[in-house]
Amino acid sequence: MLSLPFVPSGRQPLYLQLYQYIRSEIEAGHLVSGEKLPSKRQLAKQLKISVVTVEGAYSQLVAEGYLESRDRSGYYVLPVVVRPELSETCVPHIPSLESDHPRYRYDFATSGGDASSFPFATWAKLSREVLSSRDQALLSAAHPQGVSELREAIVRHLYQFRGIRVSPEQVIVGTGSEFLSTLLVQLLGNQGGYALEDPGYAKIARIFQANGAAVCPIPLDSQGLQVDRLEESGARVVHITPSHHFPLGTVMPISRRIQLLEWANQAPDRYIIEDDYDSEFRFSGRPIPALQGLDRDGRVIYLNTFAKSLAPSLRISYMVLPVPLLERYRRELLFYSSTVPSFEQYTLALFMEHGHLERHIARTRSRYQARYAAILHAAENSGLSQICSFSGGEAGLHLLMTVRSPLPQTELTRLAADDGIRLYPLDTYYLCEPPQDRFPTYVMGYGKLTEAELQDAFQLLSTIWLF
Repeated sequence: MLSLPFVPSGRQPLYLQLYQYIRSEIEAGHLVSGEKLPSKRQLAKQLKISVVTVEGAYSQLVAEGYLESRDRSGYYVLPVVVRPELSETCVPHIPSLESDHPRYRYDFATSGGDASSFPFATWAKLSREVLSSRDQALLSAAHPQGVSELREAIVRHLYQFRGIRVSPEQVIVGTGSEFLSTLLVQLLGNQGGYALEDPGYAKIARIFQANGAAVCPIPLDSQGLQVDRLEESGARVVHITPSHHFPLGTVMPISRRIQLLEWANQAPDRYIIEDDYDSEFRFSGRPIPALQGLDRDGRVIYLNTFAKSLAPSLRISYMVLPVPLLERYRRELLFYSSTVPSFEQYTLALFMEHGHLERHIARTRSRYQARYAAILHAAENSGLSQICSFSGGEAGLHLLMTVRSPLPQTELTRLAADDGIRLYPLDTYYLCEPPQDRFPTYVMGYGKLTEAELQDAFQLLSTIWLF
């Protein structure tokens, strides 16, 4: 039996120490692709620790793509997956955005969250503190990159919760990821093509195109964006959501992340924009480490927002630039004024400094996890589980619902709309033509719906879809 010379030390939880040890052994090549690890019970006995501890470490390694769990066989170190053959290149088209749509009783939109969970009393108290202590600063222009207190709080948050080590000087605060994406096109230039995941976030394609950049949709497989197709596209910048793909929910494993970094290092003007939009909401194990933490050559631009963790209306997002790009930004774009009011920046900085953000995320994570469970329960109780299956819901505020029905997707969607339920077909998230050989699939955002509303909505769907 393989022996792992793991020696616990420090104050971190045992499962985390074991996870970090096995991960480092794989990355160093001491555990090779295809090698079988001891069973959970064997390793627990060998190390004189609990089976639960081993299970926690193994589960996180499986989630990140370091290990594979094979039924009735055990855990194996993952090899580099053979890439699929190239398919015919598609011609991109951008789905149109709808406006002025009617109101629905149950809207499964992925935007927004539970407004009732926002800590209004705490926010109001901190706002009054800012007004009384920062009166002069509030009337002065903020630093173009954001007030230093907020950038310092963001740096501490990134280190504690994402394992990212950066300086406040690398952080740029802005009014939403859309504004920061526009700024990035100006910083990186609009030549050479911008690659996007397909399916993916359609609005980012519109933003890049509006700034004169050519958009290159790249298809996905079970491990995320296909790096060989990225190479073929000729793009020099790629926008990805590796820790929880939007909208499929795919987690990019370590082998694919390394391939992506190798792609970026092959030319001096290639960059990766890592959108870590909902990294706080993972319901099992630890958050998946950020791609930025693997970057040693200044190729990853990290992008995140407080829209999911706090409220979209705050319009506060931020990006972390590699040092060489930061120098270019300060030389060419520092003339832009800060786009977020100083009052909100100082308030958010205090909110983070006093630990309120961490506690708020913990509370809302539990609430959203309960809603995820409520969807599965509602599908079972209503009978919809006979024709519906769910995937991609282990993190974030949405999941995929696949419907095995003789009715076409257009009819299923119309029937739901007629009864006041707004659904979002997965097909509308494709930049190229969506696959034709699969059952209708919907992207189900549940952040704004209560557990009772979810129960009612699924009961209603069962009455119109089951016959």
